[in-house]
Amino acid sequence: MAEYQTVRSVGAGARAARIDEGLRAHMNKVYGLMSVGMLLTGGVAWAVGTSEQLFSLLRDPVTMSPNILGWIVMFAPLVMVFAFGAVLNRLSQAAAQLFFYAYAAVMGLSLSWIFVAFTGVSIAQTFLITAIAFASLSLFGYTTKKDLSGFGTFLIMGVVGLIVAMIVNIFLASSALAFAISVIGVLIFAGLTAYDTQNIKNTYLQHAHSGDAEWLGKAAIMGALQLYLDFINLFMFLLQFMGNRE
Repeated sequence: MAEYQTVRSVGAGARAARIDEGLRAHMNKVYGLMSVGMLLTGGVAWAVGTSEQLFSLLRDPVTMSPNILGWIVMFAPLVMVFAFGAVLNRLSQAAAQLFFYAYAAVMGLSLSWIFVAFTGVSIAQTFLITAIAFASLSLFGYTTKKDLSGFGTFLIMGVVGLIVAMIVNIFLASSALAFAISVIGVLIFAGLTAYDTQNIKNTYLQHAHSGDAEWLGKAAIMGALQLYLDFINLFMFLLQFMGNRE
């Protein structure tokens, strides 16, 4: 009986070790995909934003007002992210990854205006602060024993409210509303960074025994997209406070 319990304990320990190893590999893939997406977004935004000829295809370089193509590019990321969630199960892992990179490139186009509106130094400083804050929040979400799932609905409702307020403020151009949106946006996406990290971890642990590599691969891509959006939005809202205008 003692020998059986010993063998059982060793077997359970080996399974736990495999799951821990798999989780580390899964999270590394999530952060790796997210990082590539961030580099792609930054590269496209910089290339377009620092080229008056390219930027003028989207916005007036003087007034910053978007033209028809600029409006399309502005709302394209929002449409694409909803489309991605709807078609993910019908895509192969390779197609889902390609879609994510395409999304990151389009996001770069939509954010190119920041290189015209803000100084390069303030963009770099804000990015560094965002990276430090994001890493701390994501580490908290990964390591905390506290269940953050109860915050999910509240945070998602907050995002919906932010989107509506931002669309309304495009037409109102209210500085007070813009300030309120930025403050609330920082708080919401700080919370989402921790929440999404824990959710990605828990999703892997719940499905680690299935052995479905295709599903886990697409789950990593979706996780990368979630954290990518958290980082981008946290950066953009902080830039409203910390960015120095050209």
